[in-house]
Amino acid sequence: MKRAIGSGGLARDGWRLFLKTGASQEPTRRMRPRGTTYKAESQAMLGYEWRIGDSFVALYAGSDTESVQHRRPFGVTVTPTRYGGRIQADLWSTPMDGMMVQAGAYVSSLGGRFWARAATGWQLPASIPIGSRVYVGPQFYIGPEIEAYRENGYSKLRAGLHLTGLRALGVEWRVSAGWQQSSAKASEAYATIGAHWLR
Repeated sequence: MKRAIGSGGLARDGWRLFLKTGASQEPTRRMRPRGTTYKAESQAMLGYEWRIGDSFVALYAGSDTESVQHRRPFGVTVTPTRYGGRIQADLWSTPMDGMMVQAGAYVSSLGGRFWARAATGWQLPASIPIGSRVYVGPQFYIGPEIEAYRENGYSKLRAGLHLTGLRALGVEWRVSAGWQQSSAKASEAYATIGAHWLR
């Protein structure tokens, strides 16, 4: 969740409160015997956003928290909750009509983490003449993306295609798919889906 602090809302320069929470489940690979690892994380950050038309640049800093639980055949191992700090930067730009550039990155004191993603995209024609009629289709951006992640003892690199800005059910969607290589296992396909709700 991103919320403007003070008057002006998200359409103007100003201070922002950025809150994030997430959870994941994955096979345990670093500890034997194998099992399942459950993770929960949250961040609370304060930052400033500079806006120029539809484009913006934002810089945030704040807390980073993580809880981990390993479930294995002989029992459950709970890692004490860890606390750290995070710095994050985000960019969304439309340098010309029908083109977008998006980039984001963060560094965290938890496990020496670093993450970055960059994507560019082009908008398909919204109006397509078909005979004597004009078909008006959905507007969205499509293009390449690259994403990198690293922490102590683990790294991951992704490259693929994304579809961003498709409006449906009152929200804006992003779908990505491609190929990833990690230090933990062989190359494999990936797919992600996200939704953005502005109110």
